[in-house]
Amino acid sequence: MKNLILTFALILTSLFSFSQEDKGITITVTIDNVKNDIGKVLMSLHTSETFMKGKGIIDSETEIKDGKITVTFENVLSGDYAIMALHDENENKRMDFQENGMPKESYGMSNNVMAFGPPQYDDAKFKVEDKNLVLNIRF
Repeated sequence: MKNLILTFALILTSLFSFSQEDKGITITVTIDNVKNDIGKVLMSLHTSETFMKGKGIIDSETEIKDGKITVTFENVLSGDYAIMALHDENENKRMDFQENGMPKESYGMSNNVMAFGPPQYDDAKFKVEDKNLVLNIRF
């Protein structure tokens, strides 16, 4: 009987210890200069391995209201990340380009880097440590 009680107690403590794992950090991102409310804003949280290679580790899509959006990434573990955002006016889920190669739709990234040529991870990266972050991205 004692063995049964001890086994049951061990199982319960194991279950409760797993439910109390670290949940990570919350990153709240605001864009307040979307040029119109047409379409949606697509936003992705990236590591160096996923940056400019398609889907991020967390992807989001949101409606625009009065030229503003807010997106929250939850349970983000410590490390280096970059955020990319796109105003997808025609809702085709990709960036559209003019014949000369210039983007037709607005975009932005963390650290508000605006450089000629494709975005670079090192310019856009930021560090997630031990407290929640609030970021503003400009288009």
